[in-house]
Amino acid sequence: MAVNWIDVTTLSFNVLLLLERVQLSWLPGWVPEDELAIALEANPVVEWYMRQKCPSLNGWLDKVLSLKTSDRPSHDVVRQAEVAVMQRMNDLLVYVVDPAIYDSQPFLDWDSRELTSLVDFTGKTVIEVGAGTGRLTLTVAPLTEAVFAVEPVGNLRRYLKQQAAKSGFKNVFPVDGLITEIPFPDQFADVTMGGHVFGDYPEEEVQELERVTKLGGMVILCPGNSDKENAVHKHLVSQGYDWSRFEEPEDGTKRKYWRMVSATP
Repeated sequence: MAVNWIDVTTLSFNVLLLLERVQLSWLPGWVPEDELAIALEANPVVEWYMRQKCPSLNGWLDKVLSLKTSDRPSHDVVRQAEVAVMQRMNDLLVYVVDPAIYDSQPFLDWDSRELTSLVDFTGKTVIEVGAGTGRLTLTVAPLTEAVFAVEPVGNLRRYLKQQAAKSGFKNVFPVDGLITEIPFPDQFADVTMGGHVFGDYPEEEVQELERVTKLGGMVILCPGNSDKENAVHKHLVSQGYDWSRFEEPEDGTKRKYWRMVSATP
């Protein structure tokens, strides 16, 4: 479901040139293909960028561009198509244009004790995966030895680094990476955590989260799921994760999950 964090009608379609490879890889099956065909035909530089930045998209782009009509669309039709595509990826554009818009969303203003009550972070080495603007990272930074904020979007890493500096934290280290490719050796962190990032590949993600966590350490997903008995919930419970509910302001009930890595599922 598309969000409405930023007014995309104020943006040039060239804003897509700011997207990272990983963000582009998420577009198939997400953006409206008929509108994308019109928009790319009118913006060949964007098509070229997408192909060069993320070559795995080429087959999909060929299919999309085969949908374009032979008629030359009017300026208004092109603009409507551009806006439709940008609206569907509204959140991705916020990340690359102005992360502060995301950082101001009410749902991030949940009680920090929902995280800090799960484990003693004092003096710990912590990894946050999918760190975004650093909601979890900056919550625990005052307590920890170091927090490594794993985030694939460069503009979010830059923003997080700035926010950490404003708060005087010298123990926050933003690094590139994915939840399925966490760039640390085995048993590196005392606590590995994430929020709003888990679930595309549950089995692979659990294995990677636990790989980088020390035996006796904790994996925390806060929040890890909407309040649903879905595949994410069933997989985590099957792996021995405890869970509870909590409220995100204006976004309803969420679930958080945690497990000590040394525990047997």
